[in-house]
Amino acid sequence: MSTISWNLILLSILLLVTAEVAKRCPAPPQYPSTRLHNKLGSRSKFNSGEKVYYTCAEDMVAYTGSLSVMCVNGTWTTLTLKCEKKSCGNAGDLTNGRFHYEGLAVIGERVYAICNDGYILKGPKYMTCKKAGWTGGFPTCEEAGTTCSTPEVANSVRISEEDVSIHQAGEKVTITCIPNFLLVGPQQVTCGPSGRWEPKLPYCQTSPARQGGCSVPATLYETHANLAEEFITKTIFGPGERVRYTCDVGYSPVGGSRYRRCNSGQWTPLLLKCERKLCGSAGEIRNGRFMYTGVEFGDTATAQCNEGFHLVGRPTRTCRSFGWDGHAPVCQVVECEEPPEVANAVPNGREEAPYKYMSVIVYECHVGTVQGNNAIWCTEDGTWSTPPTCKEITCPSPKVPNASWTRAHARLYQHRDAITISCRHGYTLVGASTVTCGDDSQWIPSLPKCRRASWRTKRQSGNAV
Repeated sequence: MSTISWNLILLSILLLVTAEVAKRCPAPPQYPSTRLHNKLGSRSKFNSGEKVYYTCAEDMVAYTGSLSVMCVNGTWTTLTLKCEKKSCGNAGDLTNGRFHYEGLAVIGERVYAICNDGYILKGPKYMTCKKAGWTGGFPTCEEAGTTCSTPEVANSVRISEEDVSIHQAGEKVTITCIPNFLLVGPQQVTCGPSGRWEPKLPYCQTSPARQGGCSVPATLYETHANLAEEFITKTIFGPGERVRYTCDVGYSPVGGSRYRRCNSGQWTPLLLKCERKLCGSAGEIRNGRFMYTGVEFGDTATAQCNEGFHLVGRPTRTCRSFGWDGHAPVCQVVECEEPPEVANAVPNGREEAPYKYMSVIVYECHVGTVQGNNAIWCTEDGTWSTPPTCKEITCPSPKVPNASWTRAHARLYQHRDAITISCRHGYTLVGASTVTCGDDSQWIPSLPKCRRASWRTKRQSGNAV
């Protein structure tokens, strides 16, 4: 075998090896809210045709899409799996009351119990959505049938909905200390079913600032941060004591300390920075798009379909603390019903159903002539454009004295019939000799006339003979 033949064989083998290597894929990509189901170990290459599987991340469930991606010629196919937070669903019915949900009943959110007027709450004020479902005892609303006397707290003033000395069970009273005194205990108490104020009445003591302590720190609304739950019920803080802050729902910490310290009766400044949470893209809509007011907590994304498509699903999504709520809608092509029947006409090259946006139907008249556009199309609102009509156009027999014409004489002539007119001997034609039946049932051009020939004309004709 010649050297050239061996070289060609080696080159073919090298090309096959290169092609095989080029078909392999790197490690599969990571997707938000998902994790790889396969135990990939230390593998970094995958052959074409191999599949890997994804599952939703903890506290998430799949609601649409495929779990797998495949290596195809060195590239992974796109993962279509969509995950959303697990939901605890309906907390149930609260007799003589109702539940107020914090959001969409997903993990981490609460549902609060609210009793109707004349009923008081027994049990926990709220339940929390956990992996196992709603946790905490189920509350009840009991009928209020007892009364409480006016709460007496020294060095305080009372604020209630009604200035009365007897309060019905379930009524609430807010207690505030006079200046230079600090409230110790709950600020609001409720008349319980046993005729006692619940929880235990507070008392007012001299402000701790005189002893180097601090009272409850003022709310800093502009920071979007609040005291952590474990500090809310405290009313006195000793020298050097710290309190912790958390960002409001929909806000995330981006820097600064979460703590403030009581220093000589004053709270150190709060350095925590809270910014609105980002939701990113609300999703892709085939044959449409989202219009955003923004992509941060509280912003909305409204779906709009392209021309010829209509929206199916809820058009607006809102950026929540857990991401965009709901699901992305879809844009479906507009379709028209069966095209209309046109009298004395048939469709030419008729399309088959379904008739989608911009489908065209062309009509031909088997009697008469098309008036208007001979084609109709499916419009963007799902209706057909204006159909044509078939009108029979005729022209009357030409009345030209002293003339005759080529074509059988008839009372009516059809559209576009043409006749040639000639004058009798001794008459001369004035005008066009050939006329056609036009669109407006008139001869085009206008009918000619036959004039009697003059003596001179006759003489010249005779000499010519």
